[in-house]
Amino acid sequence: MNDLGALEPALRAKRDAGRKLLVPYVTGGLGPDWVDVVRAVADAGADAIEIGIPFSDPVMDGPVIQLASERALAAGTTPASILGSLRVCDAGVPLAVMTYYNICFHMGHERFAASLRDSGVAAAILPDLPLEEVGDWAAVADAVGIETVMLAAPTAPDERLPRICARARGFVYAVGLLGVTGERGELAATATEIAGRLKAVTDKPVLVGVGVSNAEQAVEACAVADGVVIGSALVRRLLDGVGPSGAFEFVAGIRRALDEA
Repeated sequence: MNDLGALEPALRAKRDAGRKLLVPYVTGGLGPDWVDVVRAVADAGADAIEIGIPFSDPVMDGPVIQLASERALAAGTTPASILGSLRVCDAGVPLAVMTYYNICFHMGHERFAASLRDSGVAAAILPDLPLEEVGDWAAVADAVGIETVMLAAPTAPDERLPRICARARGFVYAVGLLGVTGERGELAATATEIAGRLKAVTDKPVLVGVGVSNAEQAVEACAVADGVVIGSALVRRLLDGVGPSGAFEFVAGIRRALDEA
């Protein structure tokens, strides 16, 4: 089981040692070998892993992750089944779950936070729970050592960013572009712009996600940011059937590029 509350200290230590941070996203329940995929991307050099708990109305996710969620749900995946698998996953790096507030609300804040803690999960990302409404959940999460990652959109005004960063735990998720998750031909200019604005107001790790699709774009984003979250590009390969070995190869390639940049 992973250490509780381990995400931000782990990311800070690696960043301060000069490493660029790599956090892949894996859809929980996507195929019978999804836990092996989590272990494989950890072995490939991930600094933490984001586990998607599928939801029927994933407003932030584009077609690739939507399809992955649909497949996982059709196979009978539930929040409880994912957390049960994570309890024995032993990936060796901090784990964060990414899902939508409806699941947290339905389960209840206390029960959801306790379930994450008991499964060895370090952090939660709830992208549809904005700063103005996160307080009740975040207080419960703080009390049991679950770190609440906050998102910052490129349209956020300057005065809002310090408040987002103050509430963030684990890392600050710099949303690279307006729109849903998905692969793009080139890194949006807004990705490095929002990362730079966040780095100017916080010492917490700043990671760019949404629209980071390959090693070249990861290196470009990390010229400003502390690291990247890579989701759709990996999940598309998993949908194509690459399995744990293919996931390892893809993530290891990005890791090498970041280390050599």
